[in-house]
Amino acid sequence: MKIYVRHILIIAWKDLLLEVRSREVVVAVLVFSLLSIVVFNIAFDPTPRTVSMVAPGILWVALAFGGILGLSRTFALEVESGGFTGTLLSPIARDAFFLGKVISSFVFMALVELILVPVMVVLFDLDIPVVLFILVSSLALLAVSLVGTLFAAMAINTRAREILMPVLFLPVIIPALLASVECTEILFAGHGSENLGKWISLLGVFDAVYLIATPLCFGLVVSD
Repeated sequence: MKIYVRHILIIAWKDLLLEVRSREVVVAVLVFSLLSIVVFNIAFDPTPRTVSMVAPGILWVALAFGGILGLSRTFALEVESGGFTGTLLSPIARDAFFLGKVISSFVFMALVELILVPVMVVLFDLDIPVVLFILVSSLALLAVSLVGTLFAAMAINTRAREILMPVLFLPVIIPALLASVECTEILFAGHGSENLGKWISLLGVFDAVYLIATPLCFGLVVSD
């Protein structure tokens, strides 16, 4: 068990070190997400009522599409360098490899959100309950990282991977995104704690399903 956990952490740490040196993935995702938020801010009149309704969708759509961009680029670099094949040929368990990639993806997206949210607070004049928002964001980013890592690996060796990745990813992640948007809308509006608990529970169920299913599917994908 210790070796298994160590392998997961090695994979995650390797990805984080590569990103610190290259700064390719986080910068690209951050720029894309920031531009998306700024464009949406210009496109509608940010009254208090419209902000609580629209801002959650803007945030999670920007992060979801940014995740597609970042994960596609991460796996493309891995394949180009030969690291993907080399890791699969190593004695590291494939689900450990997968979970290591999930952790690094989660950290990348959390860093992006850490910058995006203060920008949204300024642009839309938001008042966010920090603790609950961190909980919702963590569950949502975990779902995006699990599903995105699986489909990025599935699409990486195809000729149309830029098209295939979102086509596979979006239908599967939509339930979790809808739950995330509902949770965030309740937090931004500042009411409905009972409904918030229901949506957070639903988001947790989606995470549990993804956490069980995606490592198993990853093993089948890379075996082929």
